[in-house]
Amino acid sequence: MTDPTAVSPDVDLLAEPRLVVEPGAAARVSAVAGPVLQGMGYRLVRIKISGEAGCTVQIMAERPDGSMQIEDCEAISKALSPVLDIADPIDRAYRLEISSPGIDRPLVRRSDFERYAGHLVKIEMAVASQGRKRFRGTLQGVEGDAVRIHRDDIRAGEDADALLVMEDIADARLVLTDELIAESMRRGKAAERELRQNLGLEPPPPPHARKSDPAKSNKPKPKLKSKSGDKSAPKNTKEHRLAAERLRRGDIDPTEGD
Repeated sequence: MTDPTAVSPDVDLLAEPRLVVEPGAAARVSAVAGPVLQGMGYRLVRIKISGEAGCTVQIMAERPDGSMQIEDCEAISKALSPVLDIADPIDRAYRLEISSPGIDRPLVRRSDFERYAGHLVKIEMAVASQGRKRFRGTLQGVEGDAVRIHRDDIRAGEDADALLVMEDIADARLVLTDELIAESMRRGKAAERELRQNLGLEPPPPPHARKSDPAKSNKPKPKLKSKSGDKSAPKNTKEHRLAAERLRRGDIDPTEGD
């Protein structure tokens, strides 16, 4: 049986650096957690330390394809807890929380901006661009060392397109939309199916089957409409061929049933 924690990672995606790095205690946690996650085949997304209701250390992680299941969170927590206990990056008691990035997730790597092109984003700059630090619009993709968005927050006289240098971005995240929810559900179902196949709970797809792309919409094919007054076209079955032969020989009255 396949190990449920085993992941088939893309080496380049696993080694891809983040554009945003947390300061202070979160940076110390990152230094410990990052290598452990990478060794397990996961990528660190974001670390957030909250002091509400005691101290909580939230670690967002994902597989290289952007998916994350409950089993993944459990495996990471089990492997990371003893390592953090030994390294002791937090000087007080805390509760460890492992989570997925969520649907309206932060974008922290170049590949994130490439993967979610076409979706609505909010971006806050560390360095002002075009005289402002906050932008909102549709992500158009990556061009060199910058990301292009088509803004929906423009004022009179402003350019609708903005080219933002990735290194100058302080925070970027997706905006929750119906299209984003639908794509997230497709990705989640595909990841769940792959996990069940790895566990042997579901048969693997046949070798000739093509792997579907969860990023593409699964639109139903339009149905062909028959002409008005026409009956359904006969199927080329043995039954229909025999009936046609009997009609030709005169065994069947063609007016029968009229």
